[in-house]
Amino acid sequence: MGFSLNFKYQDFYAGINCNGHSIHLKTGSVPESVRAFMRANEHLNITFGVLDIEEVYNEICRKNIDVIQPLRKMPYGKEFYISDPDGNIIGFFWSE
Repeated sequence: MGFSLNFKYQDFYAGINCNGHSIHLKTGSVPESVRAFMRANEHLNITFGVLDIEEVYNEICRKNIDVIQPLRKMPYGKEFYISDPDGNIIGFFWSE
């Protein structure tokens, strides 16, 4: 997705960045049954607001990223969801 590792602390905490934006991540253990429930019911682990959602969506589609909800128009704007390699559900949205 274009993120690079900014720092890593032992094996459970890290910071990543992309285009001047930074996110700190901490590992956690979530049972597979919970991940499956979240995926089936569109429960998001994190959501990003983006300016040009079509461009972001097209860039993600060109990569080997699991798109679980293709770009769609909603009453509040447009959105799509992906799943990361650990099964976390990541949403992207643009609001009108």
